[in-house]
Amino acid sequence: MTPVPATASTSPLVITDFLYRAQHLFSAKSITQYRDGEKTFEYTYGDYADRVLRLAAALIDRGVRPGDRVATLAWNHHRHLELYMAVPLAGAVLHTINLRLEPDEIAYIVDHADDRIVFADTSLLPLLDAARTRRPHMPIITTDGDDTALPCQDTLIAAAEPLAAPVTRDENDLAALCYTSGTTGPPKGVGYSHRALYLHTFTACLVDGHAIGERDTVCHVVPMFHANAWGIPFAALMSGSDQVLPGPHPQVPHIATILANEQVTYTGMVPTVAVDLVRHALSSGIDLTCLRALVLGGSTPTAELIRSIEEDLGVPAYQGWGMTEMSPMGTFARPPRSADGNPQQRYDYIRRQGRLLPGLRWKLVDDTGAVVPHNGVDKGELLMRGPWVAERYFRDEHPEAFTDGWLHTGDIATIDTEGYLTIVDRAKDLIKSGGEWISSLALEQALVTIPHVAEAAVVAVPHERWQERPLAFVAAERGHTLDPAGVLDALTEIVPRWWLPERIEIVESLPRTSVGKLDKKHLRGAVENRLFVDSDNSPAAGSLT
Repeated sequence: MTPVPATASTSPLVITDFLYRAQHLFSAKSITQYRDGEKTFEYTYGDYADRVLRLAAALIDRGVRPGDRVATLAWNHHRHLELYMAVPLAGAVLHTINLRLEPDEIAYIVDHADDRIVFADTSLLPLLDAARTRRPHMPIITTDGDDTALPCQDTLIAAAEPLAAPVTRDENDLAALCYTSGTTGPPKGVGYSHRALYLHTFTACLVDGHAIGERDTVCHVVPMFHANAWGIPFAALMSGSDQVLPGPHPQVPHIATILANEQVTYTGMVPTVAVDLVRHALSSGIDLTCLRALVLGGSTPTAELIRSIEEDLGVPAYQGWGMTEMSPMGTFARPPRSADGNPQQRYDYIRRQGRLLPGLRWKLVDDTGAVVPHNGVDKGELLMRGPWVAERYFRDEHPEAFTDGWLHTGDIATIDTEGYLTIVDRAKDLIKSGGEWISSLALEQALVTIPHVAEAAVVAVPHERWQERPLAFVAAERGHTLDPAGVLDALTEIVPRWWLPERIEIVESLPRTSVGKLDKKHLRGAVENRLFVDSDNSPAAGSLT
């Protein structure tokens, strides 16, 4: 008899399989909940699976149908993790809402997604006021039951019988939905199919990726409302890792305590959090060598941060790069074996954005669309495609973002002969001065090497002669002050003279987006309002309001 080959219809790739695998193979593994640095709750994967199956049945009983969007507005806690699986088991689409957005932005997103139900932490209900005004009949369910006027997640679970079987879905049906942070206009929805998340999860578990495995204890520091927490909750569930959730408003001292108490082996975070974690660990003497990987993402870490993580803390550091439109992983910066024994070379590899993950394709193109060679020198816009890369936005037409299946990332980059990606700048952040390009990112990276400069951001300002010139906003390290003239003098030794900023503004801190990236949209608005167009390159101090 000739065997029948498996097809998508006979063996669909659906993420709900991860729950059953965890239930059968890892029922005794633990999920631990913290709040304010104190352990508050712990249960097993077996308990988790039972609650998830009951919650999925409760959703169906409340009228949720295949393809409906079920939103979450919640911190990193075990009930949020339950919704990660219960919603797709009910055949619906998990829509995680960024709780750092303004109420009007949340209202826009909820309306645009046409959410069927919203699960929210009681403390976050005020963020839904505008959405509830627009959609007064949309049910709200609290995750914690602290608002007695609304139904709660635990009550739904207690009243339901476990779902006998998941709602049948095609692998190309949506399983999850996230929205971009809206830095260049209204937030845009990115839908993730079951197949996309399934393959993305496998890639997260590769040795040359995050290497998530059964022996790991994973702490979810990355917000679960941001690009599915980099997809790590799915990877941890599939592989049987123990999981730790830090709860609402996690503070760095609490994170450090949790990592040490639970002997966490893997965590990820943005560089700004990592800087504070290193500072706290060194000042308090807390031992974090339980970590086999601290993965950085969101922005390029400084060489000093990588050195301090690896040498001062004794923890291996890595960097990942991606986008909401890519589920979000695109590359991973793991140094090759040739860098073993050479710390400086290792740090250099980690600071690059890394090698392309299996399953994806990329190319660099110039302004005419011509392909740029991968020689580590020539720059071009990075285009990506692959099974977990978006080909369109949810309910929106943005043809400029997609060409023949390729996603235009908006990042200007180089790719070297070893296949390592280096992001040079965002296309919209490049500064064209006298017909020559200045990289705002390169200037920012130069500025943070100056003693006592904690962070820097560079934007373009108009100039009568040169069309555009750079303006730098600089924040000092805690306990230190900076002099604009001194910063400029130090920068003169690092970058070409024609790169020097038109003005240096000393600020207390820099604005950041809801996902922790520098908010250059805000900075450009400040520039437009204050009209920094000095032409004599005289440094000045100021405050950013």
